[in-house]
Amino acid sequence: MTIERINPSGLSHPPTYSHAVKATGGSTVYISGQVPLDAHGKLVGGSDFEAQARQVYANLRTALGAVGADFSNVTKFTTYVVDYEPEHRDIIGRLRLEVMGDQLAASTLVGVQALALPDFRIEIEAIAVLD
Repeated sequence: MTIERINPSGLSHPPTYSHAVKATGGSTVYISGQVPLDAHGKLVGGSDFEAQARQVYANLRTALGAVGADFSNVTKFTTYVVDYEPEHRDIIGRLRLEVMGDQLAASTLVGVQALALPDFRIEIEAIAVLD
């Protein structure tokens, strides 16, 4: 299996994602949107956006690990943020770089009115490719 992360000429070169990701061979894994709940179903972070986002990435790591993957296998993130503000993008980008390093996935960021529960401020789903 190979994953090629592409930022073609003619498009900007973003620091926190790739414009295109080509995966060949292997199996595709779809990770449901992860929210800021701990293993006991308790909200983590209260109204602190960054604390919630850290928990979401921790949950993604757990879900990926359950299928024998890690963040290097992720080819696409979709991130949903309630009451999106530009500083949210900076936090998400910084945390994503912490978990992804230079193996950047394709990405979509969507501001939304609400998520499944009123205290959730962020939810992230992922697609990964395994050998």
